[in-house]
Amino acid sequence: MRYGFVIDQDRCIGCHACTVACKDEHKVPVGVFRTWVKYIEKGSFPDTSRHFGVMRCNHCEQAPCIEICPTSALFKRDNGIVDFDNSRCIGCKSCMQACPYDALYIDPATSTAAKCNFCAHRVEANLEPACVVVCPTQAIMTGDLDDPQSRVSRIVATGKVATRKAYKGTQPKLFYVGIEGDLLQPSMMRPEQHGSMWADYNPLDGRRPATGDGAGDAAPGSARIVYDVPHAAPWGAIPAAYLWTKSIAAGVLMVAALMFGMGRGAEDGMLLRVVSPILALFFLGITIVLLIADLKQPWRFYYLITKPNFRSWLVWGTYILMIYGALATAWLACGWFAGSVPSSLTTATAIFAIGSACYSAFLFAQAKARDLWQSPVFIWHLLVQALIGGAALLIIAGIVFSAGPATILATTRVLLGALTVGLAMILIELTLPAMSEDFRRAADLISRGELSFRFWVGVVLIGTIAPLILLGTTLRTGGAAPAASAAMLALVGLWTFENLWIEAGQAVPLS
Repeated sequence: MRYGFVIDQDRCIGCHACTVACKDEHKVPVGVFRTWVKYIEKGSFPDTSRHFGVMRCNHCEQAPCIEICPTSALFKRDNGIVDFDNSRCIGCKSCMQACPYDALYIDPATSTAAKCNFCAHRVEANLEPACVVVCPTQAIMTGDLDDPQSRVSRIVATGKVATRKAYKGTQPKLFYVGIEGDLLQPSMMRPEQHGSMWADYNPLDGRRPATGDGAGDAAPGSARIVYDVPHAAPWGAIPAAYLWTKSIAAGVLMVAALMFGMGRGAEDGMLLRVVSPILALFFLGITIVLLIADLKQPWRFYYLITKPNFRSWLVWGTYILMIYGALATAWLACGWFAGSVPSSLTTATAIFAIGSACYSAFLFAQAKARDLWQSPVFIWHLLVQALIGGAALLIIAGIVFSAGPATILATTRVLLGALTVGLAMILIELTLPAMSEDFRRAADLISRGELSFRFWVGVVLIGTIAPLILLGTTLRTGGAAPAASAAMLALVGLWTFENLWIEAGQAVPLS
C-alpha cells in the first residue's frame, strides 16, 4: 500500500479552501503552512493567464528528510505516508534543507519541525484528509497507488501527470494533472517587482524580490509569481560560525601533526605538544556550543546519542567530533605529563581531525534541496579550509609563544599553499559550467550578484591576495609581523566565505 495525492489543476480555482482546512485540522499557526496555493501569471497585457499550483509535502518514496533527520523524528508509515514525531525532534532544521519542495517548517508553537502528514489520524479512521473533503471542485484526490482499481492509480497509469523535481530521485507520490510547467520549476519564474504585500518575496530573506541572481532577468511575458508564501532560510550565521570554528579546531592538530612529521617537535615542543591541543579543544568546545545553540530544542541535544538515525551524517559527525575531542585530550595529557606525544596518537588524531573537518561535506550532500552544496569538490574545500584555519592560528600562537623561526616559516608555507589551492578551487568551481540552473543562480549570487562585493573584497582580496603578499614577504625577510597579519586576514576571509556559502546555498527558491 502506498498512499498518494493526485491534484487536478484544471479543476483548481485557487480558493485556498485546502489551506484553511489544513490549518484548522492541525492548528497550524499563522505564518507557516502545510499546504498552500501558489499563483503565477503568464503573457503580456491583454493576453495574460493566471495559473494555480497546490504545494505541499510529496510523501516521497525515497524521502531525503527521513535520511537526514538525526533522531528518526521523520519516518514512513506502512502505508507510505511520511509522518513526523515531534517528541523526537531536536529542531536542527536539516530536514528543511533536504526537502526539495519547501514542505517543512518550524512550528513556532512547539519549536519543532512540522509538515503535511496526509492527515494520518483521519486515514487511520477511514476518513479522507481534510483538504480533500473541503475542495469544492474535487481537484484533490487521494488513494492507494498500488491498487489498480483506485481512482488515483488509474489517473497516474493512464493520464498525463507530472511531478515536481523528479530528477532529485525522491520518487514523489504527489502527481499533478494539467499543471502549468513553470510551476514545477521555480527557476522558470520571477517575482513581481511592484511592491504588493502578497508578492514581496526574496529567497535571501523571505521578504522582497531578489536582484542580481537571475530572479528578475526572465524575458517579458514569462511566468511571474504573483502570490506565494514566504520561506525564510533555515540556517543563518550560527551554522556558518561553527563551520569556521570547526575548521580551526580540526586544522590546528592537522598542521601540528604535519609539523611533528617535519621534525619540528624538538624545537617547539611546547607549542605543538601543549598549546596546539588546548587551542583545538577550545575551538571544538565553541563548535559544540554553537551546534547546540542552533537547535530549536537545544535541551534535546542528547537525542543524537540516545535516539540516533545512523543514516544521518549529523549523527556520524557527532561521533567523529567526540572521538576527535578525546584524542585531542589524550594529546594534551601526553604532551603535558609525559613531555612527548606518541606518533601513533598524532596519526590517529590527524585522521579524525580530517574527519571532523570533512564530514560536513556528506551532511551537506544529504541536503538535497540545495544544489550549490552538492558540489563533489566540497569535501576538498573543507580540507583546505581546515589547513588555512589551523595554519593561521598556529602562526599567531607561535609568535605569541616565541616559537622558533623555522617553525613559523614552515607553518607559513602551509598557509601559503592552502590559500593558493583554496582560491584556485573556488574560482574554477564558480566558472565551470553549472551542474544545474539552481547551482548557476547560487554561484552567480557569489560571483556577480548581491553577494559579489563580500566575495571579491572579503574573500579574494582581503582573505587571500593580501595574505599571500604578506606571506611572501615573511618568506623573503623572515619577519614575524607580516605572517601574523596574513594569518588574521586569512581567518577573516575564511569567516566571510563560510557565511557566503551558507547564504548563497539557500538563496534559490525551492517552491
